[in-house]
Amino acid sequence: MGKPTSTLLSRREVLKSTLAWAGASVIASRTNRASGFGSANERPRIAAVGTGSRWCQRATGIDSPYGSAPEMRRLGDYTVVCDADSDRANLANGIVKEWTGVAPQVVADYRAILDDANIDIVHVSTPDHWHAKIAIEAMLAGKDVYCEKPMTLTIEEGKLMSEVCKQTRQVCQVGTQQRSNLNFIRAAALIREGRLGEVRKATCGIGGGPTSPPLPAVAPPKTLDWNRWQGPVPAVAYRYLAGANGETKSWSRCHYEFRWWYEYSGGKLTDWGAHHCDIATWAMGKTETGPTSVDPILAEHPVVFKDGHPLDDSMYNTATAFLIRAKFVDGKEIELRHDRDNGILFEGTKGRLFVNRGRLTGKPVEDLESDPLPAGALQKVYKDRELTDHFRNFIVSCQDRTDPISDVHSHHRALTTCHLAGIAARLGRKIDWDPVTERILEDPQAQAFVRREQRKGFEVEM
Repeated sequence: MGKPTSTLLSRREVLKSTLAWAGASVIASRTNRASGFGSANERPRIAAVGTGSRWCQRATGIDSPYGSAPEMRRLGDYTVVCDADSDRANLANGIVKEWTGVAPQVVADYRAILDDANIDIVHVSTPDHWHAKIAIEAMLAGKDVYCEKPMTLTIEEGKLMSEVCKQTRQVCQVGTQQRSNLNFIRAAALIREGRLGEVRKATCGIGGGPTSPPLPAVAPPKTLDWNRWQGPVPAVAYRYLAGANGETKSWSRCHYEFRWWYEYSGGKLTDWGAHHCDIATWAMGKTETGPTSVDPILAEHPVVFKDGHPLDDSMYNTATAFLIRAKFVDGKEIELRHDRDNGILFEGTKGRLFVNRGRLTGKPVEDLESDPLPAGALQKVYKDRELTDHFRNFIVSCQDRTDPISDVHSHHRALTTCHLAGIAARLGRKIDWDPVTERILEDPQAQAFVRREQRKGFEVEM
């Protein structure tokens, strides 16, 4: 898996000029590289950055096996854990020791992982606003990456991640695990085999966002490095109020609840939207392009906005109700809306089908009993690879140096639609997009949201 240092250093020089538009700072190149693993009999050494509930819910104090780490540990060994909250890092330490019999190293700063030649894979489970920075720097350090969804906070971060992945040739799997779910693979195969005729529309039901009461500014917990947790985004007061339902039993700007603040995420548009819009884009063959317009037919927020920015910073601010329509140059549409069953409804000239994690329904599905899909149709959708779970697909890709099923490049295109939906919702107007140049047309104010300034000291280190 590892690359010679000289190759990585020369590649780093190329990236300095190629990616100058990204505004990333350039620092001295790292020299310690992962030695990698090369065969199916070798287990990769994994570093976890971010040990909240998506990594393993038990690390949040909840006795639950939920998370991606319980799946990933079947295939590799966690040797380092890192979190801005020392309580969570210590809980993760105990979990890994229980799994392996050996306590992992615990670090507060992920950059120690980048310089560790013994690490093969960086598993990024931080809040969204940290994803791109860590993943990019890990790839530049010669590590393969498993990055939880949504891959980025902005469109420009997606462009940068895609370019860095191409230049470094590292393997990066996005945690849109529905691409490895048989229901969604079958749905994509039915569409690609023409069983729905020409698919004209996909409606993604992703649910509405929550609201909160005004949250008081309070001192952060002593175990939480609030400055480090905020990282690349502007520093603000920590806000917290106990009493909500849900995982944390609280409203806050931090653990789990970060999803409902545009400062750190995109709300449901990039939470469930990253899953369902990804499948819609993938199944409809739009992974190398994007919409030409995004129209917020309906977009309601819990606070007042001016010029795309919330005027009240004490409450959740992402969209609670929405119907946002993305149109492509050929007239096809993808809709993101809050008021439909969770899942995706595909509509074609010959029929319709609905798919989610629990069911796959519609006449084209019923017709499979008398007219099954041809041999190999599912594998063809799955990049002609063996059908397997999302984590094994990633590990095998690391071994044979091939693109995983949820590659950075196609996910960037799908997630761009979600990010554009968020921009249109925040501004309350239709925006036109050029999928070739990847720019918003004739709307400088909207275009400004395609990228965000990174807080000094937390720029992407190139």
